[in-house]
Amino acid sequence: MNLNNLNTIACPLDCFDTCEAILDGENIKANKEHPITKSKLCVNFANLLKEDFLENAFINKQKINLDESLDFLIKKLEETEPKKVLYYKGAGNLGVMQSSPKSFFAKYGATLTKGSLCDGAGDEGISLGRGFNINPPIENLIDSDIIIVWGRNLSVTSPHMYNLIKDKTFITIDPVKTKIAKKSEIHFQINPKTDHELALLFTRFAYMEDLEDEEFIQNNSSGAEDFFELAKERPIVSYEATTGISLSDVSKMFELIKGKSVSILLGIGPQKYYEGANIFRAIDSFAAFIGLHNKNKGGVWYLSDSNFGYEKKFQSQTLNKVDLPEVDFSKYDLVFIQGANPVVSAPNTKRVIEGLKNSFVIFFGTTFNDTCEYADVIIPSSNFKTKKDVRLSYGHEFKAISNNIENKNTNTISEYELTKYLFEQFDFEDLISEDEAVNYYKNLNPKRDFHIENFNFLEDLEVDNLYEDKDENQFYLLFGKRKENLNSQFESDNYLYLNSKCGFDEGDEVKASTSFGEANFIVKLDDDIKENCIVLYAGNKKANYLTNYKSDELSSSAVFQEALVRLELL
Repeated sequence: MNLNNLNTIACPLDCFDTCEAILDGENIKANKEHPITKSKLCVNFANLLKEDFLENAFINKQKINLDESLDFLIKKLEETEPKKVLYYKGAGNLGVMQSSPKSFFAKYGATLTKGSLCDGAGDEGISLGRGFNINPPIENLIDSDIIIVWGRNLSVTSPHMYNLIKDKTFITIDPVKTKIAKKSEIHFQINPKTDHELALLFTRFAYMEDLEDEEFIQNNSSGAEDFFELAKERPIVSYEATTGISLSDVSKMFELIKGKSVSILLGIGPQKYYEGANIFRAIDSFAAFIGLHNKNKGGVWYLSDSNFGYEKKFQSQTLNKVDLPEVDFSKYDLVFIQGANPVVSAPNTKRVIEGLKNSFVIFFGTTFNDTCEYADVIIPSSNFKTKKDVRLSYGHEFKAISNNIENKNTNTISEYELTKYLFEQFDFEDLISEDEAVNYYKNLNPKRDFHIENFNFLEDLEVDNLYEDKDENQFYLLFGKRKENLNSQFESDNYLYLNSKCGFDEGDEVKASTSFGEANFIVKLDDDIKENCIVLYAGNKKANYLTNYKSDELSSSAVFQEALVRLELL
């Protein structure tokens, strides 16, 4: 990769692929030299290029100039007790410079969030097993024979990575018959929140097929015996009943993978539960049991720690933190929201809106979204084409470099410029220069030794399975990704999807209710969905009226699918 190309531009969107484009005359095109992006931009990047970016500041929905909005911010910060200020950042824009304002709010003494609305439980589970969460080199994936796609809508969420491996043999595990499931040799249409049971069942079969990696287990791990005891606790046929899959398909899978190099691509779906971290530990422990780690081919991929190996250039240590899913906006006198849309993306929408209505809200971002309706002040951030940045990837080891290829609107301010301004106004010191920060991330390629010295197998597992409480008139709640939008960005889909055998007709209006809330939806039928499930696509404006705002058991992260839904025809 040519890191000195001043015409490159990185997509800041929250995706696995981390696209890099290049300015060719007046046109922005895919950078063919980028190892992942190759010759074509994805739909999300193309949509971003057409986005209407904010060009004005507002107070109480009235236009003001940028200086007035900044003066107002300073005044509110000076008159508010720091602990009563909440800094709330979204993950919609992921360049390293996007995090610079967090360093000011930490130094100021504001309350910050901890945990995740996305991948936190899975990250915790993998880190507990390996000691870190990084992916193997992308070549290990490209060179593998069999790819198990576990709870990941691969061709939609990772189109560039998919193009690198599209001719492989696939096995898919998903309650929905996704596009990748339809081209797979085997599709395990699993019951939601039984992924850990399937991992234990696979471990039993691996033992019976003599596929355990004795060398790795003996030399590079601990707790394998206890993990195997977990797998032996129940009769095999009971796993078939609870997971909803066929034992003959399991036998077929092991016939396929025997003697082959195997990769597992994990998505975020299987960890959106209270015990999500240990569900992922069970899956990764199965992978370790059959020897997918420390090999030149194959491995396990998830949303890795993109900052692994880098020093933090923007420090944000603070004692004042609140779990991200559990934020009650009404408890703060001033809420500063950066690049987030909690009205759509955060759990329990009714609670979110009530909280925002009872606080003073300052929104800082590049586009107007649903949350802006509740903002008292809007400060426009400069868009990604007008500032330097580096986008590190959580899908693979390659980064993307952004240069300011377009003149900045003088009525907008970048994240770093805002941070510098706030540091100066409050006489804070130790802010690294913009060029130094960008060049550090741009030029450093930290060595990521994936070799695992001591893998800790999952040794104990207690999961309150939803099927134990579900009655025949309830449905499992699933969230899916679609090609036309990225979470709450771009074109949303507000329908409720379910199988045609569920007793409802296309176009029916239904009330969906859980123990956490309710909302009305229009029905769309889709027989690719398992009969006991409903699907709401990420970005659905009513979806989170149904979700629980409590955190998972280990990582302060959201548990969006920890709910059973009852439907009533209106």
